[in-house]
Amino acid sequence: MRVSIVDIFNDIVEKKYSDVAVEHNEESIRYGELRKKAYSVANCLIQETNVSINNIIAVFLPNEINVIVSDIGILYSGNAFMNLDIKTPTERIQNILEIIKPKVVITNSKYLKIFENMDIAVIDIEAISVNDKDDIITTKREILIDTDPMCIINTSGSTGTPKGVVLNHRSFWDFMNWAGETFSFDGSEVIGSLSPVVFDIFVFELCMLMIKGSKIVLLDSSKAIFPASLLNELNNKEVNFIFWVPSIMVNIANLDLIRRIPLPKLKLVWFAGEVFPTKQFLYWYDNIPNAQFVNLYGPIEITLDCTYHVIEERPKEDTPLPIGKACRNSDILILNENDEICGFNEEGELCVRGTSLAMGYYNNPEKTLNAFVQNPLNNSYPELIYRTGDIVNKDENDIIHFKGRRDTLIKHMGYRIELGEIEHMVVNEFKIVNYCCALYDYQNKKIVLYYENENEITPQEFRKKLSTIFPNYMLPNSFYRMDLLPRNTNGKIDRLKLKNLLYGENAK
Repeated sequence: MRVSIVDIFNDIVEKKYSDVAVEHNEESIRYGELRKKAYSVANCLIQETNVSINNIIAVFLPNEINVIVSDIGILYSGNAFMNLDIKTPTERIQNILEIIKPKVVITNSKYLKIFENMDIAVIDIEAISVNDKDDIITTKREILIDTDPMCIINTSGSTGTPKGVVLNHRSFWDFMNWAGETFSFDGSEVIGSLSPVVFDIFVFELCMLMIKGSKIVLLDSSKAIFPASLLNELNNKEVNFIFWVPSIMVNIANLDLIRRIPLPKLKLVWFAGEVFPTKQFLYWYDNIPNAQFVNLYGPIEITLDCTYHVIEERPKEDTPLPIGKACRNSDILILNENDEICGFNEEGELCVRGTSLAMGYYNNPEKTLNAFVQNPLNNSYPELIYRTGDIVNKDENDIIHFKGRRDTLIKHMGYRIELGEIEHMVVNEFKIVNYCCALYDYQNKKIVLYYENENEITPQEFRKKLSTIFPNYMLPNSFYRMDLLPRNTNGKIDRLKLKNLLYGENAK
């Protein structure tokens, strides 16, 4: 079956031609105008830069309407987009471009100088002339099939050099079909978009616009610093659906903002990307009683997400939120160290098979082969699984529970310890700690806790509290307060930066 997201988008445009598709601050664009501008981008790529099909086109723009215009235009041209973060240091941008080698970069006049000394074609989106003819575009598009690439999303870089994850039209189509059926998406959604353009959540929002006809409200990330203004904008724009990483939601909970600024229009709340501490989640759950809350899980190498958990009953504060059951067209294998299926409540590595799998890492076949491997349970024919490196278990009700990263499982004083368990208890037991990250200092054999908080807490206070929960061998040895823990572009705590900080401090 041939599936192209832009073919579906054309049908949406005909139905919602005069409706607003995207809003950003005081600007907006209607579906008809959005397609017209996207056509112009596509024709520019085809006629002026002579790109063929299935090339990678980079986009280096702020989180604004022109990003969506560019991404859709690239898809119309028969190519795949790769959004870049304008806040990323130039050296990292060069690194990504050297790995991926895109044919063209789309940017604006403000950022043209960044690419002056790079061997790459550059298009200034502000200088593109109007050309909304679709004859050449249609010819290009008709060659494509559903397994052709749709986009590249670069890994956050928390483990070093970024990898470009290639995702195709089919995998997004499958996920959107499942999501649409499961949550009854009908185009009435007004999405409060806070995700960086480099993150897969942004691509999901783009798909909601193109496949379902949902409206996107682009929220300025700067407002996350002043979350009260963020909540006010959700109300002013009548946002009824958000898909956020938990970090900003935790901040809102800690500031007790929703009781002061209620969100009556908000009906659906998705969150993913990191663990949402149960204490702060309950604040949202209790103060927006008419909303449905869903915890989703999935690394970038899985198209969007592969498990989900609809929270139908109020969880206990001391219980981590489950990641739930597999989404359709994804199968979850929990494998032990011998690559055997784990029994109930037995911990093992979460592995995924199905159409949700990425195509691999662009221009990096070696790392692709290491991550996407033959299913050890199938010796009859080639079948790939993705090994996530995440440790989980499944309870008697077939509900999956996240336990931590394989690389956060340590051996200390002869005991096997999951650092994520320490993090969870610190955040959920201490009412004054916003976030924390536990690391292991292998040089000095110590557990180190970095925490985010306005005020310093003495090591004695930490240990007194934790000693009621954990044995001595699980108690952190050192504690470091930070105003803000470092974050990756996707909002996750940057463990690599903290590790570098740790070993830099120890080296002094």
